[in-house]
Amino acid sequence: MATYDLEEQEKIDGLKSWWEAYGTLVIIIVAILIAGMGGQQAWKYYKAQQTQQAAELYASLLQVEASGDPKKISDASHLLMEGFPASGYAARAALISARASLEGGDMQNAKSRFQWVLDNAKEEELKDLVRLRLAGISLDEKKYDDAVRLLDTKHGESFDGLYADLKGDVLTSAGKVPEARAAYQMALDKLGKKGTYHSIVQMKLDALAEGK
Repeated sequence: MATYDLEEQEKIDGLKSWWEAYGTLVIIIVAILIAGMGGQQAWKYYKAQQTQQAAELYASLLQVEASGDPKKISDASHLLMEGFPASGYAARAALISARASLEGGDMQNAKSRFQWVLDNAKEEELKDLVRLRLAGISLDEKKYDDAVRLLDTKHGESFDGLYADLKGDVLTSAGKVPEARAAYQMALDKLGKKGTYHSIVQMKLDALAEGK
């Protein structure tokens, strides 16, 4: 049997006392840490599976899109929007469905899909694009106040010229010529000095000046 000197025995007795007091707590803490590490791995695996499934559904949607059938495209996009709303694939699926609905004359479904992107998408650029599309629809429906409200929403700087140009179109249609001129001028200031788009906006502004 091993023998210990007095100092060693005191250390052993101290450790025993400490373990009797805190041993159970240590076991619980270690168990929680192990469970946490396992939980993190499980969560990562779950997220990876979710991403893969969303990607597979999106690939299927692209195949359905080739059919040009708005109903089939809407059904396929709905699977992504309902099953994986937080994924980037879902927002893009909604845009594909909205475009197909517009081409098929289903304005209500198109607006519904666009609104879904505004409510759920995490990418601000997609939201900026959708506001433009919705504002264009409001313009076609002569809902000028709704269009202006959308275009006055805070957006990315890269969209400044596009927003101002469309706002000029809305204000022109609403008969608010001075405001329309200001919007077109802002669009020109934000757009590059060269290019077809800049020339088109300049023509719009010139036409308003001629119509004084």
